Amino acid sequence: MVRFSEFNHAATHQVTPLLSACVHIPSWIDTLTQQRPYASTQTLLDLASQQSQSWTWDEIETALATHPRIGEKKAKVELSEREAQFSDQEQSGVKQDTQTQQALFEGNVAYEQKFGFIFLIKAAGLSSEQILSALQQRLQHDLETEKKIVHEQLAAIALLRLSQGIEA
Repeated sequence: MVRFSEFNHAATHQVTPLLSACVHIPSWIDTLTQQRPYASTQTLLDLASQQSQSWTWDEIETALATHPRIGEKKAKVELSEREAQFSDQEQSGVKQDTQTQQALFEGNVAYEQKFGFIFLIKAAGLSSEQILSALQQRLQHDLETEKKIVHEQLAAIALLRLSQGIEA
């Protein structure tokens, strides 16, 4: 966790790791870094939310490589220690029993075969049953609908991580 005042005044290379752990979208990281100092954490979060609306699908798809599948600990790309901590915390409600793991694995495979990218959901506060239900519902969507939902979910995860990473 970084104090807000430190975030506002630290060198760019010192805040980049925190922002990268929120989401690997360089344009978002650059904008949030360049706009410092912020009047409040809420001002920072508001700009972060606003900037997330302009993400391109290419940026989102690249960022997805840094997210492990729901129910798994490893992403396609090596996670930083902070990213791994965020991910573990967010997926704390996911049961680790064999039946749940198998259902998530099968759902993830079906989703990836249909859409070509991982199933992403802001898992914080959700149970395994809620996640599995959402996965099954989202498998019914068309590609454009699902891209929109993934964009929303990725932004929600990034904002949650940012709010948890900055201490007022």
